[in-house]
Amino acid sequence: MYYIVETDKSFDQASADLESAVKHNGFGVLHVHDLGVTLRSKGVVFDNECKVFEVCNPGQAAKVLSVDMRLNMALPCRISVFTEQGKTKIGLIKPAQMLSALSQDSTLIEVASEVERKTIQMVDEAK
Repeated sequence: MYYIVETDKSFDQASADLESAVKHNGFGVLHVHDLGVTLRSKGVVFDNECKVFEVCNPGQAAKVLSVDMRLNMALPCRISVFTEQGKTKIGLIKPAQMLSALSQDSTLIEVASEVERKTIQMVDEAK
């Protein structure tokens, strides 16, 4: 269900490279949640780094929503750059598997499979 790769890049470099890969693949970055900074600002001891990139392709999102508006709760896609045990990792929850748990519509499965292929490509490019 997860696709996670380890990279030799620094957290900051992997984050910058992911943002470039997202744009290169025709998606946009809607928002970046810096969970490490947020948790530490609330007084929580958190030694790792974690940025969650909300990414979207408007055409694909519109296809999904035109079939089942409830799936707005599963959008946008998220790709994370994080550190774990001193290693930088980039990963995502595979959209096709996640969507298949929410719908059996063949059009949606097709869209999710294409989005999954593209998001994995982004992760691999950023690696």
